[in-house]
Amino acid sequence: MAIDMHELYGSMVFNDTVMQDRLPKSTYKELQRVINDGETLTRDVADEVAHAMKEWAMEKGAAHYTHWFQPLTGITSEKHDSFLTPIAGGRALMRFSGKELIQGEPDASSFPSGGIRSTFEARGYTAWDTTSYAFIKDNVLCIPTAFVSYTGEALDKKTPLLRSMEAVSAEVKRVLKLFGKDVKNVHTTVGPEQEYFLIKEEDYANRLDLLLTGRTLFGAPPCKGQELEDHYFGSIRPTVNRFMEELDTELWKLGIPAKTKHNEVAPAQHELAPIFTVSSAAIDGNLLTMELMRKIASHHGLVCLQHEKPFEGINGSGKHNNWSIEADGENLLNPGKTPYDNLQFLVFLTAVIRAVDEYQGLLRMTIATAGNDHRLGANEAPPAIVSMFLGDELEGVVRAIIDSKEYVSKGDKTMDLGVPALPSFIKDNTDRNRTSPFAFTGNKFEFRMPGAEVNLSDCNMVLNTIVAKALQDYLEAVEGAKDFEKATKQYMKQVLTDHQRIVFNGDGYDDSWVGEAEKRGLLNLKNTPEALPEYIKPASIALFEQFHILNPVEVEARYEIRLDQYSKKINIEAQTALRMVHARYLPAIIEYSTTVAESIEAKQGISAKISTSGEQKLLAKLADGIDQVTSATERLDAALAKAQQVTDLQKQADDFANSVIPAMRALRNEVDAMELIVGHEYWPVPSYNHMLFYT
Repeated sequence: MAIDMHELYGSMVFNDTVMQDRLPKSTYKELQRVINDGETLTRDVADEVAHAMKEWAMEKGAAHYTHWFQPLTGITSEKHDSFLTPIAGGRALMRFSGKELIQGEPDASSFPSGGIRSTFEARGYTAWDTTSYAFIKDNVLCIPTAFVSYTGEALDKKTPLLRSMEAVSAEVKRVLKLFGKDVKNVHTTVGPEQEYFLIKEEDYANRLDLLLTGRTLFGAPPCKGQELEDHYFGSIRPTVNRFMEELDTELWKLGIPAKTKHNEVAPAQHELAPIFTVSSAAIDGNLLTMELMRKIASHHGLVCLQHEKPFEGINGSGKHNNWSIEADGENLLNPGKTPYDNLQFLVFLTAVIRAVDEYQGLLRMTIATAGNDHRLGANEAPPAIVSMFLGDELEGVVRAIIDSKEYVSKGDKTMDLGVPALPSFIKDNTDRNRTSPFAFTGNKFEFRMPGAEVNLSDCNMVLNTIVAKALQDYLEAVEGAKDFEKATKQYMKQVLTDHQRIVFNGDGYDDSWVGEAEKRGLLNLKNTPEALPEYIKPASIALFEQFHILNPVEVEARYEIRLDQYSKKINIEAQTALRMVHARYLPAIIEYSTTVAESIEAKQGISAKISTSGEQKLLAKLADGIDQVTSATERLDAALAKAQQVTDLQKQADDFANSVIPAMRALRNEVDAMELIVGHEYWPVPSYNHMLFYT
């Protein structure tokens, strides 16, 4: 049956088309002024919008509504209330007021606040985000909202993101005025590519580590991994294809522009890429995408794994953040055919280069998580060192500006495939660099460091803010100059000279890059506890305060929450590893060794001449393995107990990173070695061979 995309796309969204159709013209115009011009929403307008929303939602089968928000847990939250209002005579009406639309009161005491709120201080508020469309999910009207404390501090990830979008918008408008442009609508855009794994439900159910931590804490490498490179863009399994088809349909209903789907590098790994849109809406859409992936997978007997490194030794999963700036529909990072002569583009390019270099540590911090620590620098992921890829042409332009020379473009190059039946085409003016953390890809920057599980609000909040700061620095240098163009070129020359160290077009996987980056003075923050202090550096706090993104209390709270979450996740992993060894692995190894011993005894009982040398060698390996696993378990137990006693959050996180994780790794090595020699039917959990390769 053919899909009617006109009827399907956005059918579960209270979007602009629906608003125009259902709201009085005067109300619609007032709401647009609120959304586009930042005017105050009046109660009368809110009441009319709420009534129209309720009527539309009920026609779609919804009897409840929720304020849908993004607490500091990193996921989304919702509390459902019905439209039902009892009236006299034992009857009820379905009502939804403007007050209920614009404000909610979820209990804030059970969400992480980093000390902003005590347990007994429960009140928090959700406030309608008029820049994001309401939508229907699971027969519930979902209203995107911000989440703040009773005392006004942001308790969510969306509020700082929206503030950062306002900050960069204000500076972009000032810059464009220098170019004679008076623009009205400026926003950053994001296209988040989402990688994920799909495995069978029965395998997931038999892996306690996957159930509790999202990744396999044990597992010997599969006989075949990704070395043949035959999975990437390969034919999609029928079961997976059915999952993808249903996912596309549900995403399109919610107005999420899912565009591309394909097999990724690792076996059982896949990717979905949407068309880019306004940052806040794109991130809302990505969070919904992740939720729908998990839910829809179960319809097909599958489980969707979104951890950054669910399987050791093969490709991890990222979430590539394709970022740009748009002003009244113009992409400000589009270099045009002659980027050297495109002064406006070069100003914004220079600002991004300066921003990323000056705040490389802060940008690195935004994507630091326990899961992403396993991924960065591994298969198909950029290293933990922040650098920028510009490509040959833009690097040549930058070098010409630094050296005060004219840049001569090589012009368009035609790709001739040498076969008359195949068309010739124009090559892009730059290659792609998959090893670069922050790569220019034609008209946007692709920030490849975020892990698959993260909420992209954090990195985009920082990216928007640091670019706003760089643009402000530019404005302070050139505003009022007699010769604007000359002052701009002098400024760019100085900035690009000072910050050229961040530009690296080479192989980020090459071991020599670590030494080269150190010589350049670039940061190499290897794990989350090393990266998180970047949040509370004086320069970071001053930056957030200057642009009214976060106050010092909010910054400190987020730093403490991130540390606490890191330690708790490693603690759960360590306890899960110990439980699996005691309850599953050691009993299995002992049982198999007993079987081997009984085989030796049985053969020797028949005749001393029957050779048992093979079994005896195997038994010796098993006995030694049991001792090694037991010793490694004791060392992990001791390291975990020590870390659990540390009260300082930073020191505790350091202890988990430097003591507990190495102890977990050592235990894993011993258990995985045993998996290779214990009989398959004795091994208590599904292996990598079994989980990754299914029909």
